[in-house]
Amino acid sequence: MLSIDEGDAAETRTHETRGFMQQVRVAARRKCTPEEKVRIVLEGFRREVAVRDLCRREGIKPGAFYAWTKDFMEAGKERLTRDAVRNATRQEIEQIKRESTDLKHLVADAWITVMEMPGEVGKELNSGRPQGNLFNLQEWLEYSRPPNKIL
Repeated sequence: MLSIDEGDAAETRTHETRGFMQQVRVAARRKCTPEEKVRIVLEGFRREVAVRDLCRREGIKPGAFYAWTKDFMEAGKERLTRDAVRNATRQEIEQIKRESTDLKHLVADAWITVMEMPGEVGKELNSGRPQGNLFNLQEWLEYSRPPNKIL
């Protein structure tokens, strides 16, 4: 029969051995690159080989294979959704802002031209409007017009 000290020592060695075995398993675990994961998942989709055999051949656990498959499907779903509702790039946003500003100035210039029209049309459009607004509008347009920048 083992004494208490010998039993504790054996238990300690067993615990150390289990810890060492776990370290070896972790160190020996195969780490796949993203390209390898895609290749393995696609091969599993083809169903030419059973998943069990594929995982054994590649040195991975079936749970890892199914997790990669789920991630693969989610990434594809996200990509397809993003293609349908694509985010504008910063350059596209800046271009749209420039076009919007240019259109606002074009409309304002056209309005000024209409307001300065002589004859009955000009009188009809200008009736009831203080004369100072035309100058203020032109001044505002010149002040608000962004300088031409080279990007």
